[in-house]
Amino acid sequence: MSHVNQRATFQQRRRIHQHIESSDSWSFFNLLTSKELLATVESLLPEHRERLFPPTETLSMFLAQVMSADRSCQQAVNQAAINRLLAALSPCSTHTGGYCRARQRLPIDMVKTLACHLGEMVSQRTPADWLWRGRRVLMVDGTTVSMPDTPENQSVYPQQGGQLPGLGFPICRIVGITNLASGALLNAAIGPCNGKGSGERGLLRQLQDSFQPGDIVLGDAFYPTYFFLVEMQARQVDIVMEQDGSRRRRTDFRRGQRLGVRDHLIVIDKPAQKPDWMDQADYEAAPACITMREFRTDGRVLVSTMCNHSNKSLGELYKRRWQVELDIRQIKEVMGMNVLSCKTPDMIDKEIWVYLLGYNLIRLLMAQAANLANTYPRELSFKHCLQLWLSWIHQSGSIDVYPALFALMAEKRVGKRPGRIEPRAVKRRPKPFPLLRQPRPIARQQVLKFGHPKKLK
Repeated sequence: MSHVNQRATFQQRRRIHQHIESSDSWSFFNLLTSKELLATVESLLPEHRERLFPPTETLSMFLAQVMSADRSCQQAVNQAAINRLLAALSPCSTHTGGYCRARQRLPIDMVKTLACHLGEMVSQRTPADWLWRGRRVLMVDGTTVSMPDTPENQSVYPQQGGQLPGLGFPICRIVGITNLASGALLNAAIGPCNGKGSGERGLLRQLQDSFQPGDIVLGDAFYPTYFFLVEMQARQVDIVMEQDGSRRRRTDFRRGQRLGVRDHLIVIDKPAQKPDWMDQADYEAAPACITMREFRTDGRVLVSTMCNHSNKSLGELYKRRWQVELDIRQIKEVMGMNVLSCKTPDMIDKEIWVYLLGYNLIRLLMAQAANLANTYPRELSFKHCLQLWLSWIHQSGSIDVYPALFALMAEKRVGKRPGRIEPRAVKRRPKPFPLLRQPRPIARQQVLKFGHPKKLK
């Protein structure tokens, strides 16, 4: 490390310690050990008798399990057994049965409520200079994850219709809301990938109570449907989204009330046909039309409810919507939620929420580190902070270590790469094995009869 970098690192660490000693920011943003968070955990605990794996211990092990490279239950139990030996406690068995049963007893409402509460706490305590012109900006997007191919999972989260039985994997759809400033997840909805109300728009309707008056919502062209826009206007929530791709009309900037070059107000009429998911009374109560701003910037057409900002500033804000794609990548690829491991739908839902709780935990630590280092959470490396946290949890849990931990987290910054373009292709070739094109029991019989097929060249 160069002399200049060493000096900068030293000054940053000293600034963090001075910040803690000279202001109330430590008590203001130290949520991890706050009485409020501990009280929430206590209130969510179910009635239980003293066991080897009580709810708090089980949740802690579950969190460490999903955030580790080896996500097996055996690894989690082995680590717990080692921890008991190091703490001079009576040794426990390394069989996984007790821990697996404890995970099943863990209430999903406890995990879900704690994850959302943690995200909301980080969001509410966001410093003013992290906001966009004094307002909270939320981002919505959806993704899918796969899971083990069991009859139970297939019954709730069926595989894609184009795949033959026994060749696909159950797929689950997730729509979430994240905070642009801190990256914390406020809420999420889970559902299958097909069936009534299973689309991203249907899942988003389950999350509308997460939006508060004064919020700004960013989303891609899939979300600004008529009735969603009506609901947001009723909640006094502004939106900046790409023009709804499902509307079969061409944008004509010669029509409507002109606001500027390729910038106008348009009137959108209520759809003539009631959606299947909506009650007739709600459909009739919806306004006959709404007025929206429509403008072109950076080669795309955006719609918004805000007229007091230039289309350039709103276009720059919309570019930051890409952060939600990165948030999804952190959860799926860095943390490993892309492929789940549980074999029943109830445990799948619980596993997802444990992942989201772990994600919010790391975002909490990043927000604390950024706040004390006078920077922004989006400038810190998520993977770097996750690696530090995993190393820290196996060491001393003293609160005196936190300032040094936050200083380490704030050292690694993410480079600014506006307009970066990368091909969606991989350079490393996959292993030369053919695809499985028939159910596994039949494939086994074929191997017994004819031997293994030749590898692909």
